[in-house]
Amino acid sequence: MPPQLKIELRNADLGYRKESPLLQGIDLTLTSDDTVCVLGQNGTGKTTLFKTLLGFLPPLSGGLTLNGKPLEEYQPRELARHIAYVPQAHHTPFPYTVSQVVLFGRTAHMGFFGTPQKKDRTAVERILDMLDIRHLARRSYTELSGGERQMVIIARALAQEARLLILDEPASSLDYGNQVRLLDKIRLLKEQHTGILMATHQPDQAFLLDAQVLMLTEKHLLRYDDPSHALQPRLLKKIYGVDIQVIDTALAGNGPSKVCRPVITSWQQTSNDQTP
Repeated sequence: MPPQLKIELRNADLGYRKESPLLQGIDLTLTSDDTVCVLGQNGTGKTTLFKTLLGFLPPLSGGLTLNGKPLEEYQPRELARHIAYVPQAHHTPFPYTVSQVVLFGRTAHMGFFGTPQKKDRTAVERILDMLDIRHLARRSYTELSGGERQMVIIARALAQEARLLILDEPASSLDYGNQVRLLDKIRLLKEQHTGILMATHQPDQAFLLDAQVLMLTEKHLLRYDDPSHALQPRLLKKIYGVDIQVIDTALAGNGPSKVCRPVITSWQQTSNDQTP
């Protein structure tokens, strides 16, 4: 097993202007053994947090280290071997094949102008097999569906062989079937000791992944090791501003399972109006 990766923020203010940080006094430790879902309304600082951890945006104050070394001391190519990023959507005007797009992820290991070696192509084939997209290998990336493209971009990130994967709402453009397939692959990565930090607008996904939860609210982070402790009606209303029920749907022999269901006021009013 490779050594554990650890990235740490200490008493850090994050944002773009010192006089108005988006997140304040942040203490956060993430390792390659963590699977964490990030919940919060748009504009609360998720993208800012991700840009900071990826080295695109320096903290306004405080410290940021990777394996005890300040993040700014890493060269981009070296950092790419530790942390990979999957955006919400990715478009390219060039008709690269799927294999070529995934091979781009090997740049961190062979250099921008390096020639792919057998080990690089073998790594691509292994990742395509792991994600069950080997059949797409010769297809043009520009001809794929949104769900297929998302799996290819995840494959490209995995080709970096990074120990921490940052995903920005990876299921937002996927149909239900591809969402389920994606979550299944994320659970597989968890078993392989790849750290996952994933933004999502679906709180249920924290239950499905048995993930820790980061809640962004009022310029601060709230962290919960157990999703059941985070996904409570009171806390969810604080985050989203609406009433949400948490329902136990456990089935015999399948272990505990919970889902989140929004409370639609108009449904309640209609039901009351129809009551004799």
